[in-house]
Amino acid sequence: MLINDVLLSDDVFIVSSTLRPGSGTPRAQPAKFIAAAKMSATQEKTDLELETANQPAQNKLIKRSPHALRQPIVQETLLMSGDFTQEKDPFALFGEWFKEAEASEINDPNAVAVATVDPDGLPNVRMVLLKGLDDRGFVFYTNFEGAKGREVLASMKAAMCFHWKSLRRQVRIRGPVEIVADDEADAYYQSRPRGSRIGAWASQQSRPLESRFALETEVAKATAKYAVGNIPRPPHWSGLRIIPSEIEFWKDGAFRLHDRVKFTRGSVSEEWAGTRLYP
Repeated sequence: MLINDVLLSDDVFIVSSTLRPGSGTPRAQPAKFIAAAKMSATQEKTDLELETANQPAQNKLIKRSPHALRQPIVQETLLMSGDFTQEKDPFALFGEWFKEAEASEINDPNAVAVATVDPDGLPNVRMVLLKGLDDRGFVFYTNFEGAKGREVLASMKAAMCFHWKSLRRQVRIRGPVEIVADDEADAYYQSRPRGSRIGAWASQQSRPLESRFALETEVAKATAKYAVGNIPRPPHWSGLRIIPSEIEFWKDGAFRLHDRVKFTRGSVSEEWAGTRLYP
């Protein structure tokens, strides 16, 4: 139901056709709240247009704030048939969102921030690439002797966050970690470009490096060692799978009134329980 389709008055309530989960009554939207949202969006657009009109000619190429392009709050937040907040399977929902991200992101839709903690409990976060996903969990690969690898192996827990700017969505995941099977790691390693496989041998990840020349020297040594034939996977390089105990989906909403749904489970044998969260 769009706000332009109804006549608003102080005493009218707009009723959505969507039912609250577990109830038989429609959700009601106070007309005053809807009208205020509409007026706010209209005023924001007017203010921006006036500001642009008063700018010197050389400044008029500045684009309007993306916040001004968002739709009114009611159109953003009404629950519609098939809305993601009604999904029961977080893996299926992630698959749908990831497919859309592959079509809309300009590069690396599988880029994800991975968070760990050091021995003092101080968090670390860095971007990696998701390289595996199935009903067991989310897989990335790393050097176990680097900071990331050491910190994960010390606690066997981690978190990750996808952010797809083109879709204004993010997904947060956290849970225990397991090392992928050797045959799975070997298969992925052999799928990498030869230069990347050489790099896995040459780089002492996260440790001090005196110069770029020193790194190139190590690459040259590894290249000479594996000049022909197969390049084996280093024993200190493998994959880590986050087995999610929590998956939260976030969708941008007008005026910071975002949609959030968190799925939780106590163990992999339990069913997922979904809860809608305040923004």
